[in-house]
Amino acid sequence: MNLVENLEYNTERPHLIIPEYGRHFQKMVDHAISIEDRDERNKVAQAIISVMGNLQPHLRDVPDFQHKLWDQLFIMSDFKLDVDSPFPITSKEVLQQRPAPLGYPQNFPKYRFYGNNIKRMIDVAVEWEKGDMRDGLEYAIANHMKKCYLNWNKDTVDDKAIFNHLYELSDGQIDLAKEGENLTDSGQFLKNRVAKNPRTTTGKKTQRNNNRGKKRF
Repeated sequence: MNLVENLEYNTERPHLIIPEYGRHFQKMVDHAISIEDRDERNKVAQAIISVMGNLQPHLRDVPDFQHKLWDQLFIMSDFKLDVDSPFPITSKEVLQQRPAPLGYPQNFPKYRFYGNNIKRMIDVAVEWEKGDMRDGLEYAIANHMKKCYLNWNKDTVDDKAIFNHLYELSDGQIDLAKEGENLTDSGQFLKNRVAKNPRTTTGKKTQRNNNRGKKRF
């Protein structure tokens, strides 16, 4: 009867600050807080850090990882553990500070199937001096635009449509239609796309044919 009465239920136990370490680690930290002698408290804290490092032995001697372990020790003690740390003690207020919101790019391109990187490449191209290098980059951009168009729209596209889009996205600074350029044939892009994603139906048919005539037990 006494054994049943002494059972501990998780709902009645104290909250685990870092659940990954488990309740036994939390009890060790709580015991360290309760030790009155500072030297003894330091020894227990060092022992706890050593055991925490044993969970990941390949990182326990790395200085940055050691600093992380000490930070976690103080976090688990709710910053009540008064020991000599080999690293600066991060305050509770600093850890509770909310990080600054990230500035996500708000780009809403007109032709989303090209992606934002195409627009960035076009912006770089128009800044280059005119010459063979810029001509090669403009042609490569147009070819990539054609491939993106075929991936997301349909099986054929006229080069004039790609040139018009490139002319529009470059604010009229790149006009390959005027220069009489011809892009890679659509069939070549489609052929490469099929080669990267072969269908497995043929293999399945061959396997079914090979299984014919075999005895089943």
